[in-house]
Formats: sequence, structure tokens, C-alpha cells
Amino acid sequence: MLRPERMSKVSVTGSKRVMDDVVEAVHDCNLLHVTEYDGSWEGFEPGNPIDGADDASEKLVTVRSIESILDIDDEDAGPRRIVTDDALDEELEAVRERVNELEDRRDEIRTELGTVEEKISAAEPFATLGIDLDLLSGYDTLDVVVGEGKREAVERAVVDADGIDAVELFGEGDVVAIVAKPAETADEDVLTDALVGVDFTALEVPDAEGSPEEYVADLEHRQQQLESRLRTVQDELDEVKLDAAGFLLAAEEKLAIDVQKREAPLSFATTDNAFVAEGWIPTEEYTDFAATITDAVGDHVEVEELERASFTAHGEEAVREEVPAGVDEGAAATDGGDDGVRADGGSNVVMRDDSPPVIPDNPGVVKPFEILTEAVSRPKYDEFDPTVVLFLTFPAFFGFMIGDLGYGALYTLIGYYLYSQFDSDAFKSMGGVTIFAGLFTMLFGILYGEIFGLHLISTYFWEGALGMAHPPMEKGLSPAGQSYALTWLVVSILVGILHLNVGYVFDFIGNLEHHDAKHALYESGSWLLMLNGLWIAILSPDVISATPDFMFTIFDGSGAAPEGAEAIHATYALGFNGFPQVIGILGLAAFALGLVLLVVGEPVEAIEFLNVLVNALSYTRIAAVLLAKAGMAFTVNLLFFGVYVTGEGSEAAFHFGLGHMPHVGDMAHGHEVTEIMFGGLVHSGPAMLIVGLLVLVLGHALVLALGVTSAGLQAVRLEYVEFFGKFYGGGGKEYEPFGYERTYTTED
Repeated sequence: MLRPERMSKVSVTGSKRVMDDVVEAVHDCNLLHVTEYDGSWEGFEPGNPIDGADDASEKLVTVRSIESILDIDDEDAGPRRIVTDDALDEELEAVRERVNELEDRRDEIRTELGTVEEKISAAEPFATLGIDLDLLSGYDTLDVVVGEGKREAVERAVVDADGIDAVELFGEGDVVAIVAKPAETADEDVLTDALVGVDFTALEVPDAEGSPEEYVADLEHRQQQLESRLRTVQDELDEVKLDAAGFLLAAEEKLAIDVQKREAPLSFATTDNAFVAEGWIPTEEYTDFAATITDAVGDHVEVEELERASFTAHGEEAVREEVPAGVDEGAAATDGGDDGVRADGGSNVVMRDDSPPVIPDNPGVVKPFEILTEAVSRPKYDEFDPTVVLFLTFPAFFGFMIGDLGYGALYTLIGYYLYSQFDSDAFKSMGGVTIFAGLFTMLFGILYGEIFGLHLISTYFWEGALGMAHPPMEKGLSPAGQSYALTWLVVSILVGILHLNVGYVFDFIGNLEHHDAKHALYESGSWLLMLNGLWIAILSPDVISATPDFMFTIFDGSGAAPEGAEAIHATYALGFNGFPQVIGILGLAAFALGLVLLVVGEPVEAIEFLNVLVNALSYTRIAAVLLAKAGMAFTVNLLFFGVYVTGEGSEAAFHFGLGHMPHVGDMAHGHEVTEIMFGGLVHSGPAMLIVGLLVLVLGHALVLALGVTSAGLQAVRLEYVEFFGKFYGGGGKEYEPFGYERTYTTED
């Protein structure tokens, strides 16, 4: 789980006359992640595409263009089918001609329709004005301008203008027509100049005669005709889509496979008579892979396992041979040549020292969490895959922070919807992650005794059915249970220390494998010593006196953890109230030793030595979000149900008015009611009940949504920043085997 599938570098060497058959066999295996030939061998060149590659590529472009025009998607596929070359040529050409004809017609109609719509838009102000269009132009001694603006401002500007002998304005709304008689000595643009500085937009008079209303009506009639024709063409295209969608998707798949096969030799190293193809396959598949290739072409090809990639940077190395200059290009070893490319087990050839692709090796239940890992980057082949740790910690962090049976059930249902209703692997993975987060939220909700912020599970199950004084865990909102808040603060830090230790251990092992014990000690061991040494000292009250007392009392049962809360001070039986002084001093010594090792090995990182304190304290956000979400749910329920208080001071406890709201002095839950915090909208009459229901539904919906943006993002941040940052680099190569998973076609 922490390592990917083991990969082997293989070489397929053979005579060029069987290369097509080899390509076919390798493609059918769908196992070989091909290594691109980098041109480093003297006498070898990248291969040429197999005949027909260009034709297949052109047809593939045509098919995809037609699919785009018809808006074809996977749901239009229909049953699988066999697509022959003859059918591909004939049917594709017929579909192409028909679709191109309809597309051309549609483009023409759309172009004309756009023009008509522009004319209608331009003519509508003239219809508002109500003056015949032929009266607005064609004068020798008059200037006519029509536009949109404030009539008063326009009139003032033209009346006051020099060079205009007479002017008349006609207007309706903001549409104004100006008819002016310029003076004989005035410039041609006198009217236009007069309108400069006025908020006025001139409009071009349509080239038409008669009533503008009739002109607009004619245009709208033409618009309706064009829209009808456009719908007809679209209906014809939809009909073609129904008839041809299955064929086009199958044709695209067939052509994509053909192009993939025909262009495969571009990645090979070739001479006039031989070829070499190299790549990576899962080690456990090597035997079947070699047998399949040999069965297809017999002795004309040789399959060699060049190396089995280790999980270390300096682990197993392949036996590698540089191809000597001046090789006999006329023979391949597989054809009996004495020189040339050899693959007979006597010596191996490696065209490029590339890193293996990565196939995560996680159980099915863990696989959805790979999306969280790959959101950062795919792990490298020689580093740990943290997905299984995400699977163990992320839902627990999330569930602990929300901790509510009702919210957890909704998260689980949302996750199931995403997982079951979408074909996308990303949505399915997110659905799986959400399901696990929801299940943990439900689990902690039962332990907290809460459903939608109400303590019903506590009342009817833990206290009612089991007779306990309170549920095993509480969130710590009320004064009587506020000590739990301090408890979760300390627990969050302890969980963080454990989480960080796992990250540093991964880093230590990685450095040990990639380098040596010295590097591992300097680069990772130093941080392990500092982290654990410092916190041991902090948890030793006789060494670090500034440590708050509650960090010890939550374990010994005398302070923060309420009496009887054995579930949260598990070390109580051991009488733990801090490490002895000698242990604390040893912790400080370990911290100092770690700092010295860090300065010696990585002096630049020494300025960050307090990260072992800061990173662990960062996990207190778990307790902070827990209290914040609990407080929000409490507030929503307070507004609707109301809350009354029993007890006083540090013994005060909050209770929701679920059935009724008692009065101060009444007895409830075995104690006297001392305060009514809020009466509750549900108890304030029918009108307020409606408002209360709205507050209840929208409030809990908001808490549900913010649970993702707060608990979800904070949990992800702890994983990515605090945990991944200790050991994870990423940058791995995705496994992309040469082959094709058929969806729309079949060969049978």
C-alpha cells in the first residue's frame, strides 16, 4: 500500500518485417508504457509511421469535427459495433457531406438572422419616434439628426448654437429628431458641432421608406421566417445525430486505435532491417507479455526484461550496454545476425534511463483517497505513497471536528449520490471520500450523543438505555462541560505529534534508502529527536514550568477531564501527571542533539528549528473547528427551540426546550432552572413558528455547507502542509500503456 506496483523495463527487439505484427500484439496486451527513443544511438533513427497514418489522422479529425457540430456525447453511443474500413469510407463520406451541407445552411441563416436582428434593434427608436423614414433624410437645405438623449439639453444646445437659423425638435421619450436650417455661411457640420458636449447618441437612419412601424414589422416577419428555417435545419441535424451518433463514436474509436498503432514506430529505435522498442510493464505481467509477443511472431522477435525497478534511488541497477558505433545495420540478433541489436540475454540495451511510471497499489477501499494525493501530485516511484495514511486520518479528523449523527448521515448520502450517479472517476473518488467522512462523522456523533446539535442520543441512549451520566465524549460548550474543550485541545496536539512522527519516519526511511544512514540521521533523525524531545520536555512539569496545568490534569482525572470521563484520560490508570524530571531532561538533551545534527547536516534549515513546536500546535485547529461547528449548531437550535440553564457558575448546564420551555425555579433534569437563555421561536406563537422553521432549515444547511469549507479544508491543510511537507515530493509519472480500452467497438 505504501509502495506502487513493481515495474520492469523490457525491450522488444526484432526484424523490421514483423514490426507491424509486434505493434498489433503489444497494442492488444495494453501493458507496455513505451519509452520514447531519444536518438542517442549511433546508426539508429526513430521509426517512420506505418502506411496509412496520415489518412487515419485526417479521418479522425473529420469525425471529431462532425461530432462537435452535432454535439454528440457518450450517452448517444448505442450498442457496440464492428466498423470496417469500407463502411468507414462510404458512410463517413455520406455523413460528412450531409452535415457540411446542413452546417453551411445553418451558418447562412444565422448570419442573415443576426443582420435582421441588428436592423430591428436599430429601427426600434424610429418606431418610437413615429416619423416616416423618408422624411428624415434627403434634404438639400436642412440638416436632420436623430438620436437618443435628454430633449431639454439637446434643445438648449442647438438653440444657442451660432450658425443655425431655425430649428425644430420632435421627440418621444429619449428619442429626439432635430431638424435644423443652417445659415448660408455656416459650416457643413454646424449641427453636429452644436451637439458636442451633450449626452446625445446619434442614430443612423435606416435606408427605407414609409412608416418605421411597418419597416420593423417587415423585419420581425423576416426574423420569424429565418427562425423557422433555422429550427428546420436544426431538426435535420438532430435527425442526422440520432442516425449517425453510434457510428461516429465507433468510427472515432477505431480511427484513434489505428492512429495509435500506425504512429507507434515513432517511439522505436530502428535501422533499415531491425527495430528496438522499450518500455515499462508491471513485473507480474512480464511472463504473459513475453509469451503473447512470442506467440504472435515466433522467433523473429526477442523480449528481454532489462531491469526490475527498485524503490530506492540507488538500488538495483540494470545491466546496460552502449550500442557500439558502426554496427551491422543489415542484421538483427533475432534474425541470426552476429552484430546489430542484441536481445539474447547475453547483454541488454537501454535506450534511455527513464524513471518508471507509477501504478498505485492500494486496496479498493483506499483508492478513492488517491484523488487527494494526486491533487498535490502523483507520488514518485521511489517514495512512499501516503494515500493509506490519508484513508486512516482524513475521515477521522473530519468526523471528529463535526461529530454529529445527522450531519454525518447527510454527508454519507451526498457521497453515495456522487459515487453512484456520475461516471467520472474524479466524482466517484470524491463520493467515496465523502462517504467515509460521513461515516466517521456519524460515529463521533454517536459518541458525542448529538444529532443536528441536539443531545437526543445522549438522553435516550447513553443516559436512558445504558444508564450513564453522560455520553462517552462531549464537545465542551456549556460551563459544566467546558473542561472537555481543554481536553480536545491537548488531544489535538498529541494526535499532531503522532501524525508528524509518521511523516518524519517516512522521510527517514526514504533518506536511508536513497542515500545512507548519515543523511537519514542529519536530515530526518534530527527532526525526530527535536520533535519528540521538545514535547517530552514540555510534558515534564519539573523541567518546563511554563506548561499549563490543564495539560496534565486532563490525564490524572483531577482537573480538566470531568469525573467519570475515563474514555478521555486513558492513561489515568497509570497515574500519568507528566513525565518525571529525569525523562524531561533527557527530552531536552534529545532536542539539543537533534538541533546539533541539523546544524551540521542542513545548516540552512536550522532557522526553522521551532517548527517542531509550531507544527504540533497547528493541530489545535481540530479542537477550534470542533467548538466552532458545535457553537453554530447550538445557535441554530437555540433560536428555534430556546435554551434554559440549570445550575450556576461552572456547574451550569444548557438544555434545549424541546417539549416546552420551563420557568425559572422549575425543576428539570434533576436540577433547578436558573435562567432562560432564550425562549425559542417555536414557543413564540404560530407566526414566529414559520420564521423559526426557516431559521432551523437554513441554519443547519449553512452548518452542513460550512462543515466542508472549515472541517474539510482544515483537515486537508493538516495533511498537505504538516504531514506531506515532512517527506513528500511528488512528480511521479502516470502509467499510460500502449493500448486502448474499447468502449464503442468490438472485434468480434
